[in-house]
Amino acid sequence: MNAMKWILAAVLMSSCAVASANTLLIRNAQTHTMGAAGTLMSADILIRDGLIVELGQNVQAPPNTTELDAAGRPVTPALFAGITALGLNEIDMVMGSMDSAVTQIGSPHMRPEFSVLRAYNPHSGPIAITRIEGFGFSLLGAVAGDSIMGGQGQTVRLDGGYESFVGDPVLFISIGGSASSLAGGSRAAQWMVLEQAVAESRSTPRNGDHTLLTREGRATLKQFQRQGKVVFSVHRASDILQVLAFAKQNGFRAIIEGGTEAWMVATQLAEAKVPVLLDPLQNLPDTFDMLGARLENAALLEAAGVTISFSGAGTHHARKQRQLAGVAAANGLEHAAALAALTRNPAEIFGLPGGRLEPGAPADLVIWSGDPLELIESADYVILGGQLQPMQSRQTQLRDRYLPRESRLPRAYLH
Repeated sequence: MNAMKWILAAVLMSSCAVASANTLLIRNAQTHTMGAAGTLMSADILIRDGLIVELGQNVQAPPNTTELDAAGRPVTPALFAGITALGLNEIDMVMGSMDSAVTQIGSPHMRPEFSVLRAYNPHSGPIAITRIEGFGFSLLGAVAGDSIMGGQGQTVRLDGGYESFVGDPVLFISIGGSASSLAGGSRAAQWMVLEQAVAESRSTPRNGDHTLLTREGRATLKQFQRQGKVVFSVHRASDILQVLAFAKQNGFRAIIEGGTEAWMVATQLAEAKVPVLLDPLQNLPDTFDMLGARLENAALLEAAGVTISFSGAGTHHARKQRQLAGVAAANGLEHAAALAALTRNPAEIFGLPGGRLEPGAPADLVIWSGDPLELIESADYVILGGQLQPMQSRQTQLRDRYLPRESRLPRAYLH
């Protein structure tokens, strides 16, 4: 964003702060509602106290309303950044800055009671980088540490708040070849261990029993068996079928993350109403679990009736989720479906109040310079909870400080 846009955004934020009803009116927007209304051309969006209160043509502005002209640009709900460690990991090579996994905590190793939420830092550098690219939400993931059961995470709004968690807790379990070393060296042993853990959660172990769970862990796992959301990180088609059977038998609401070979079992996924968070860039057989990788994975799943979203760009490149959606759209997925996979679908999957632009919905939206699936376009304005967000990050501050402006010297020397 250029300096003039940043100044305008600052003025608008200041105006919103003094408006009596905290009201913002966006005019002349190409509004992708992601709902039954579809895409509305030249629409106005009236926002008050963090909610969309009116959407349509020629909306009347109440007194003390701040107005922003979208000039026909696209407006979408704020995007979903996938499963990340935003606010949990600063630098992957610095162990002291990583809080998304539990390791070396003693016996037993399996700790479903572990939750990453207490480590969340809303001022972490990667959050602002992600937010100014149009992303308003991410699912904080608990990574497998000493166990295939990583622990719990939750969806968070990337608005800089300390208590910005939304939706229900989510449990994370890793399945497949990459997780075998955490469960006896065989993927068959993974199911043996999980079944033992479930059995423990339903009874009280006797003295002397070798247990997989603590008392708190048993209570936690038992709670998730009451239709709790469980993200299974899994790629191979045969393993996905095992997940479907295990989840149905034990009362889990399964969500597939990865799903490189999910297209092979699309019919079964659709029948079980199990959504998939996939990486459309995964088109090579990187492991034996991914021999069926193909670029049309997203399109084939969507055509079969599977609810899809995207994840895979990672924590420090979460802003590239738009690229994932664009690749899926270039390989058979309809443009509207790709956009839904970044907005409406993840909201439905994780029980979030947003994902659509309609009266009564949270005012979490983005004004784009052009088609959000095109890499040459960018977010001009990001609005979360009805508030214009500062389009600034550590990187933009460094750029503005050191980028020469009409001088042969760095800007730092101009003061």
